[in-house]
Amino acid sequence: MSELCDKSKDNYQECCRPLQITFRQIVIFGSDYFFSLHTMTQRQLFLQHVAQTSEAPLCFEVSKAEGVYLYDQHGRPHIDLIGGISVCNTGHGNPFVKDAIKKQVDEYLHVMVYGEVIQSPQVKYATALAAQLPANLQSIYFTNSGTEATEGAMKLAKRITGRSKIISFTNSYHGSTQGALSVMGSEYWQQAFRPLLPDVYQLEYNQYDVLNFIDEKTACIILEPLQSEAGVFTPDNNWLKAIRQKCDATGCLLILDEIQTAFGRTGSLFRFQQCDIVPDILLLGKALGGGMPLGAFISSKPKMDTLSFNPVLGHITTFGGHPVCCAAGLAGLEFLLKENLIDEVQFKEQLFTELLQHPSILKISSCGLLMALHFDSYETNKKIIDTCISKGAFTDWFLFASHALRIAPPLTISEAEIRSACHIIIEAINEVTC
Repeated sequence: MSELCDKSKDNYQECCRPLQITFRQIVIFGSDYFFSLHTMTQRQLFLQHVAQTSEAPLCFEVSKAEGVYLYDQHGRPHIDLIGGISVCNTGHGNPFVKDAIKKQVDEYLHVMVYGEVIQSPQVKYATALAAQLPANLQSIYFTNSGTEATEGAMKLAKRITGRSKIISFTNSYHGSTQGALSVMGSEYWQQAFRPLLPDVYQLEYNQYDVLNFIDEKTACIILEPLQSEAGVFTPDNNWLKAIRQKCDATGCLLILDEIQTAFGRTGSLFRFQQCDIVPDILLLGKALGGGMPLGAFISSKPKMDTLSFNPVLGHITTFGGHPVCCAAGLAGLEFLLKENLIDEVQFKEQLFTELLQHPSILKISSCGLLMALHFDSYETNKKIIDTCISKGAFTDWFLFASHALRIAPPLTISEAEIRSACHIIIEAINEVTC
């Protein structure tokens, strides 16, 4: 995977060079002097003081985001084909969501750790989510993020079953905290942080022989009903049903990770609705917060209640279910349903696939507005991505499919914006491959 970090050493060292301005100088020359250097130093400050996740970040400087557009520091619009990694389903700066945030800010922010006092935004959002979910998924535990939802779900499964064995799958992504990392489907990301959780078994996704490993010692199986970071890999529904049946037979709990696939992304409110199965525990995040940080793990009330005794406070969070985040998330859900955005997903998916025809595109994997354009290598893909960004379309690659270009725009994207984005992508492919 070292090729993912390739970048000109000279360029990288140049942009990482420490900013030669001291606090004393800022005080002497004043804030006007500091901000006059904005264009030159913002990138340096980012690299110097914001902890980095790779040696070669995109370093795209955002000055504004609205609708399906990201605006760079020069005010130039870029069609957002990433959507915050499936976060911004209802568009950037959605007025309905912003109004809900402003209203809640005027009422109260954080008042108490999660679960101790009644907060209207939490209650309203939990009730609205429960109305869209099956009868066994009516108790919502709000967290700060999707990875924290994964952590809570694994604890819940162990608490309910009294078992420790966990099954996950290759090329799966459930977060990067230590527990979530333990069930991530790649040794590349795990190896530097071992030892991780014991008794975790990684099996091949969409393979029927995994059924032999599910037994009375298994606490839970955690899987994505669609593997997003594998380059949009859609499993056989019969395989998912077989796993559901084996879980029922052995008392093992089925955890479905819909952190990236929920809220209309795949053409239904939840991906599991297309699979004819229902999980014991559902994980949500990303679009759940309407653009604000929010996650959740959801189960039945009897199951979730086991976290409230022996020990008391079996799972606790300070900021989970923050009132502003819940207000934003509820507004986003209401907008999604009111505007019937999900009904348009299939048409928009088809339009993308019709327009993105090119000999260099080896295949297009898609499920709704989560799409992957597969090329012959990471190197080709990275050049196309960089060219797309330079031409006004913001995109990136997939964690377990670095040769594939990501398309996951806000669901609000219009037909005209899709045509414009596809034109840029085809132009970029021609420029790189011809």
